[in-house]
Amino acid sequence: MENTNKTKVTEFVFLGLVNTPPLNALLFLIFAVIYLMTLASNATIIVIIRLDSHLHSPMYFFLCNLALLEIWYTTTIVPKMLANFLQERKTISFTGCLTQLYFFNSLGGTESVLLTVMAYDRYVAICKPLSYLVIMNNRVCLWLVAVSGFIGFMNSLVHTVLIARLSFCKTNKINHFICDIPPLLKISCSETYVNEIVVSLLGVFLILGCFLLILISYIYIISTILKIHNAESRSKAFSTCSSHLIVVTIYYGTLIYTYMRPTSSYGLYQDRVVFIIYSAVTPLLNPFIYSFRNKEVHDAFRKILKNRVRF
Repeated sequence: MENTNKTKVTEFVFLGLVNTPPLNALLFLIFAVIYLMTLASNATIIVIIRLDSHLHSPMYFFLCNLALLEIWYTTTIVPKMLANFLQERKTISFTGCLTQLYFFNSLGGTESVLLTVMAYDRYVAICKPLSYLVIMNNRVCLWLVAVSGFIGFMNSLVHTVLIARLSFCKTNKINHFICDIPPLLKISCSETYVNEIVVSLLGVFLILGCFLLILISYIYIISTILKIHNAESRSKAFSTCSSHLIVVTIYYGTLIYTYMRPTSSYGLYQDRVVFIIYSAVTPLLNPFIYSFRNKEVHDAFRKILKNRVRF
């Protein structure tokens, strides 16, 4: 359906990662394993936190929501991507493309804000420990999660509406394996100046804004930790923050690289590799970085296993 006239595009064709069937089959197996491991690991974290009352604290409440978010996040793109690996013609309807775009960016935006909320949680826990449970009460925690979702979904709504107004008459071939903002702007035959301005403005507000708030939180956190005289307490405080810092570095590094550049600089292969890191690999790594290396989670997991074996 590649046309040079003004015929409206009703479906898009993904160019994907590779064009050879053996490599597509290999990629299907790799991403299927990654997806199943992502679902299993994040679901395990949710179950452990729900079953162990010792983990019913604000920090683990946010971790539980992050794990749930990662499950939804990968599910918006990976199943369709897996199906396309097995098909010669990798297509998606116009409506399906906008739906995928909306939910993928909604959940990604929500995760950006939630990571900022988690930085604030660590700031209160380390810098204001005596007031921690008062400040981070149940109502505040629920409100912070709700605000994260509201910002993420409203941000994506703006982008999706602006994309829906564009015309796609030059080509219907997306040089990617999902519907995302940069590759869609690249193939539009409409003027995309407004879209690019909005992407930049909202990117500054959401991505750089959240990153700056996280940075400020950690300036205060590290300053407070360095004032702790007890080496063991100082080490414990650092360990509670190190996991969050690792995830923030990976997530925001790839996010800024993808969305904070002009559409004209959008590449072919390097951008897809970066995209895979934050959309498929990071959701798999998060449970291991955050929780499975955490002693409290280890203890809770062992206790649950003992109870099940005894039963």
